[in-house]
Amino acid sequence: MKNFILSAALISTALADPRQPEFYLREEIPMPEGEVLELGGIAIMPGKKVAVSSRRGDIWVCEGAYAKDLSEVKWTLYARGLHEPLGMFYRDGSLFVTQRPEITKLTDTDGDGRADNFETVTHHWGIDGDYHEYNFGSDPDKNGDVWVVHCLTGSGGASQKSPWRGWCYRYNLDGTATPTCPGIRSPGGIGFNKLGDAFYTDNQGLWNGSSSLKWLKPGGFMGNPTGNKYVDLVDGMEKPPNPKSESRMVIEHDKDKRIIPPAIILPHGKVGQSPTAVIYDSTNGKFGPFKGQVLVGEQTHSQVQRVYLEKVKGLYQGAVWKYLEDFRSGIVPARMGDDATLFVGGTNRGWGARGGKNFTFERVRWTGKTPFEMHEMHAKPDGFTISFTEPINAASARDMKSYNCEAWTYVYKSGYGSPEVDKVTPKIDSVTVSPDRKSINLKVSGRVRGHVHHFKLGGLKSAKGDSLWHPDVYYTLNEIPD
Repeated sequence: MKNFILSAALISTALADPRQPEFYLREEIPMPEGEVLELGGIAIMPGKKVAVSSRRGDIWVCEGAYAKDLSEVKWTLYARGLHEPLGMFYRDGSLFVTQRPEITKLTDTDGDGRADNFETVTHHWGIDGDYHEYNFGSDPDKNGDVWVVHCLTGSGGASQKSPWRGWCYRYNLDGTATPTCPGIRSPGGIGFNKLGDAFYTDNQGLWNGSSSLKWLKPGGFMGNPTGNKYVDLVDGMEKPPNPKSESRMVIEHDKDKRIIPPAIILPHGKVGQSPTAVIYDSTNGKFGPFKGQVLVGEQTHSQVQRVYLEKVKGLYQGAVWKYLEDFRSGIVPARMGDDATLFVGGTNRGWGARGGKNFTFERVRWTGKTPFEMHEMHAKPDGFTISFTEPINAASARDMKSYNCEAWTYVYKSGYGSPEVDKVTPKIDSVTVSPDRKSINLKVSGRVRGHVHHFKLGGLKSAKGDSLWHPDVYYTLNEIPD
């Protein structure tokens, strides 16, 4: 065990990003002594308090998580005895928790800091005791609905005792349940973009060639047909699609528009391999230059990725970059605090993570220094437009040696995962630099609809002579604009 711990620590040190502290300060928040807090949820409470839920069923409230001096952090036990809560929010004096058997409303009615009233909001779905029967719950949407994604039984099955495995449901706090999307496999988190559309992360596996960020379009099918059988539990519900194995997602989507391809494919091993939390930067620039963009947690690589989304011909698609790393355990929940502090929770048990610790609670703050980065990436009829956080060196931008490009897709099949297939090398025909030198238009021939397009801008420099902090971008091209 000592050798394992040492190895994990060395790996974490070797992978540390030496430039990150220039732009973002990561700090560990001390945990309550003697407790095992493998975080599954984070909620912001009034009075600068932050609640966290643990996979082992506890809820603790932290005071001092925003303070400059973290040695004065104070913890109060709020509740015990829950069943792996993986989603939590605060509303009107209560905490609402999505756990394995139900959504629960917890209230401290006598003001002693401990929940004494536990109220079931809904227990509409089933559980069979299987390890994989996770439920990830969102904050309420504008209609007051909590979106919950239900993992399959056994990660590849759907037990008769566990209805609605492999589905997304919307649950109102009045108990109303609305079936929303079948086709889910093994989710890792759920949340909204700045427009209020719901997204979740799904992991590589059966019918998932690689992990991805998927748009939960109501009525859409997410790709895995294992849970389709539950449709018979509701009279008159339309049968979900039954896709062909050994195909391609774009081909099956063209046959049945209910099949919604991933908005962002997260290439396995290159951009993590176990995506989790979904939030967006709601700080209006107080967390850096990426306001409104989506942040995705990454459990195995102990990272947070950055996503820019756009909608083309009715489908979401877009770009993903690596963003924040060096976390001390595998990220599961993430939450923006009141003062633009990013809080993340880590857990290592059962899944493994680069960070090396079994569990952590950490915060990240922007230092005020803007990194030289790609800012946004847009698909165009003849290529792509990429904008930057700072003016670029025009000569380096016009030099074709500054760029490398490759593209591929994955087999859409009933088996586990997929290698990268149908590989092509799109050609950058020309580069046009904008007058303000903050964006470039790439004219690209040989793009393929449905492919991940990987660009490496290794030779591009800023006007100050800096290299990009993250020179690699992966764009999922579901549709090509007219």
